[in-house]
This record gives sequence, structure tokens and C-alpha cells, in this order.
Amino acid sequence: MEITSYSNNWSYPTNVRVGAGRIRELAKCCGQLGMKAPLLITDPGLAALPIVEQALQVCREAGLEIGLFSAIKGNPTGGNVADGIAALKAGNHDGVIAFGGGSAIDAAKAVALVGRQNCSLWEARNPATIDASLMLPVVAVPTTAGTGSEVGNASVITDEENHAKRIIFHPKMTPAIVILDPELTLGLPAKLTAATGMDALAHNLEAFLAPTFHPMAEGIALEGMRLVKEYLPRAVRNGNDIDARLQMLVASSMGATAFQRGLGAIHAVSHSIGALYDSHHGLLNAIVMPYVMQANRSVIEPEMARAARYLGLPHADFNGMLDWVLNLRAELGLPHTLAEIGVDDSKAELIGEMSIKDVTARTNARQLTAAEYQQLFLNALTGKL
Repeated sequence: MEITSYSNNWSYPTNVRVGAGRIRELAKCCGQLGMKAPLLITDPGLAALPIVEQALQVCREAGLEIGLFSAIKGNPTGGNVADGIAALKAGNHDGVIAFGGGSAIDAAKAVALVGRQNCSLWEARNPATIDASLMLPVVAVPTTAGTGSEVGNASVITDEENHAKRIIFHPKMTPAIVILDPELTLGLPAKLTAATGMDALAHNLEAFLAPTFHPMAEGIALEGMRLVKEYLPRAVRNGNDIDARLQMLVASSMGATAFQRGLGAIHAVSHSIGALYDSHHGLLNAIVMPYVMQANRSVIEPEMARAARYLGLPHADFNGMLDWVLNLRAELGLPHTLAEIGVDDSKAELIGEMSIKDVTARTNARQLTAAEYQQLFLNALTGKL
């Protein structure tokens, strides 16, 4: 079947507008959600770039009283969310535009969730504390292809006081409208394209392996992995490959759609390391991935063989999948060990304890002990496969 255009509107898992140049519809999307004074939330790096000014101008020309908040860290914190809520209230904003990578989108979703509530961010970890009628509408515009947060009903926020990553969840937290415009990702550097793309792969891979019954998510995850295989190397080699950029945005959204089935030890360990070392989440996932595959090998070999067949790998078995991940990571120029990014072994025992408590550990392919998580971390630190 020949696809005549990559521009389309999807209503799964939310309203998604896909195609190059569709950022021009941002003001219209805000209007459809009743926003007259949206707050655009992004990170400091993006705030200085023309794509943010373009988005602001689109809204100004439509008569929207738009504001800008960009004090978001690479691993967003509770303090960042509190500052965003203060900006929301100061400008009397009636909705949120979540613009950027997963960090900005996660923070923006949390601001929209809690901004008008009578509870704190950490109290909002219990969805029963939220009055859904007070939640603000969100338009999400991803500029990286990794987290898929634009189609998710949760945010990952760092609790600085307790040095832990917390998941804030609400069933109505998914942005009402998403714009997937590959033109916004053209300026993403190759290394960041690679790291965020491996994050998308981690989501699809772990969702595919999660030991829960959800055939729809399983199928989405399998196709998401295929898109990563086909298009991530292209996007890294040529950042102006608009088709590759669009397909990676789609693969990212697919991963986050699929992981309602569950995630696993890749994320459990990465969340723990990220909270302690403030490292890039996608890069951590890329490094940890093969070590987790080995830790889970005894229970995932049939699934790995099925995935290898679907992906058309030379060897349709576990080793074929492992070799593909290792070769892909090398092709993208990503490190093989945690030591290469400045992580040390001083907190190994703590990382084991934190990982087993992480919510994503519940749906790992097999249940690991704290000692096994600690050893997994040490393997990734030293390169022991």
C-alpha cells in the first residue's frame, strides 16, 4: 500500500495532529480547548531558539495572551513545578502548552494537573486528591523523539529532598491535543537524537516484554521497535531527513502508548541513577539496556526470538536481539558503560535498594532482588556482559 501523505489526524490514544508544518495550528488547538491565555512551558535551551518564538508568535497573532515559563531542569524537580505553578497563577493562565522534550512536557503536565488544586504536588501522587474539574487543558508539542510523554497520563518528577524520582499519575493527565511536527526536531544534535531515540526503543522493548496481558500494546511495541530500527540511524546520520524525524516522533509516541502494559528494570535502574547523578534519562536507558536483557534472559528468550523475526535480524534468537542492540548503540556513538559518563560505584547498594522500589520494577520480565539490581548496575558500570 502506497502512503500518499504523512500528514494526518489521529484520535489514538488522544487527538494527534501529525505532519510537517502543523505547528501553525497551535493557536487553533488552544482555542478548541477554550484557552485564551495559555502558558507555554519549555526548557531554557529551547526558549532561546526560533522555534519557540515561532510558536509564541502564532498564538499572539491569533489574539491569545500567551506567557512563557522555561525554568525546567533536564530532570524536572518538584521545585521546577512549583515555580511553574507560580508563573501560571501570576499570569492568570487558563491552559498549558507543553513544548519540548520529555522533561518540559512532564513538568508542564504536572503544572496543569496541580496548578488549580488544593493539594501539593506530592499529595497529588494519590489521584483521589485531584478534582478533575480543576485540571487545566494541555496541548503537547514534542521536539524530541524519545519519552512519548505527550501521549502519557503520568509525569516523572525528581523529589530533590529525598533524592528520588516520583511518578505523578492521573487517568485524565494525557494532553488533549498533540502536535507531531518533524520540522521542530530538525535542529536536535546527533548525540541527543541518538539518546532520545534509544529511550523510545527502551519503552517499546520493555512494553513488549512486560508479563501482563495486553495484546494491543504488545503489537504497538513491536512495530515501534521496527520504526526505531529503520529510522533512528537515518535521523542520526542526517538530521534534516524529515521522513526519519517524523517516523521517530511516531515511534516515540508508540512506545509511550505501549508501556501502559508496563516497563521494567531498564527504567527502574535508570530512574535510580538519574535521581542520584542527574544524568540524561535516554542515555542511561541506552547504556543499561543490554545488561538488563542479560539479567532477564532466562524468561525472555521466546519473546526475543519473535521480535528478532519481526525485525528481520540475521539471527532470530536472543543473541540476535542482543547483537542488534549493541551494534545499534555503537553505530550511534553511544557509550557502553556507566563509567564513561562519570558514574561511580559509591552508591551501588543504594541504587539496588532504590531500583527494587521503583514502580517500573513491578512489571519487569522477572522479579529481581535488590542484590540483583545492584549487580546489574555494577555490570553496566564496568561493561560486564
